[in-house]
Amino acid sequence: MDTPHANAIDPAKLNALIGRMVEDLSAGYGGVMVSLGHRLGLYKAMAGAGPLNSREVAARAKCAERYVREWLNSQVAGGYMAYHAISDSYELTPEQAFLLADPDSPVFIPNAWNTPASMWLDEPKAEAAFRTGNGIPWGEHDGRLFCGVASFYRNAYRASLVPEWLPAMDGVVEKLQRGARVADIGCGHGHSTVVMAEAFPKSQFHGFDTHQQSIAEAQKVATEAKVSQRTSFGTARADTYPGANYDLICFFDCLHDMGDPVAAATHAAKALAPDGAVMLVEPFANDKVEDNISAVARIYYAASTMICCAHAISEGGRLVLGAQAGEARLADVFRKAGFTRFRRAAETPFNLILEARL
Repeated sequence: MDTPHANAIDPAKLNALIGRMVEDLSAGYGGVMVSLGHRLGLYKAMAGAGPLNSREVAARAKCAERYVREWLNSQVAGGYMAYHAISDSYELTPEQAFLLADPDSPVFIPNAWNTPASMWLDEPKAEAAFRTGNGIPWGEHDGRLFCGVASFYRNAYRASLVPEWLPAMDGVVEKLQRGARVADIGCGHGHSTVVMAEAFPKSQFHGFDTHQQSIAEAQKVATEAKVSQRTSFGTARADTYPGANYDLICFFDCLHDMGDPVAAATHAAKALAPDGAVMLVEPFANDKVEDNISAVARIYYAASTMICCAHAISEGGRLVLGAQAGEARLADVFRKAGFTRFRRAAETPFNLILEARL
């Protein structure tokens, strides 16, 4: 293999690249520490407690002090915790606690590390898929993926879906308040379905997903939230789910995972009630690769490589959109399905919220 001649290498550019790679490697190590801190209750033990020494943290979390001390130092080194040298104590600031210790915070992040953990565990499957061109169905990934994805989106949906995204859709909130039929396609663990059911008690919500284990979990989530009387969940494909005259059909971060998104949009067109609407929530992306150079885009391209494209290919891959499809390609999908109106209703750093109508 040819390698660049030493004289052709710019030392400043090389050092900058090495620095970036070390930062990324550090983040990977740090992610393990964040996940472990959450699982052990270390962040929770420190939240709101003020400065604590390592023995106090260990006692509160019922863990061994020597391990805890090393973990605390990793958090300080990563900027996730304050250290007071004079008292040799550690402290979670309110901002750090909001991010790391509050499971209901819209920016709670520890559970999201389950997704890259699953990607590492699935690396041999991905390697085989690269070499053969075969797909990897959603249900064949390591189990940490499902929890990671559900947790990553759960709090964002809870924070934004009812107060921001639905009001951005033309006339949808008013219908939901009066009583509407809603289909949540690719509902996963049902968090999006349940959030809507809690907010709109006169409406009926039907969640569909191809992954049976996720449907079982969605039923539990609905029962715990006491909305099971106005929610139902079933195993079904996006192009064959039952029912008609839905006032709202939702696709939450899932259309790009499907092997035939045009067929899914076409079925939605048939299942919509007159003047019904489709809410399409997709990962934020611009339409050109050169405009998707960011930390968020990097996360999505990586997940798309290992998860989204792999599942779409496993379903036949008629159109493999990937997680960075962009608004223009998504609009084309719905145009081909017979929709005549398509617009961006809202956006966040992580999502595009799109509205489609016939």
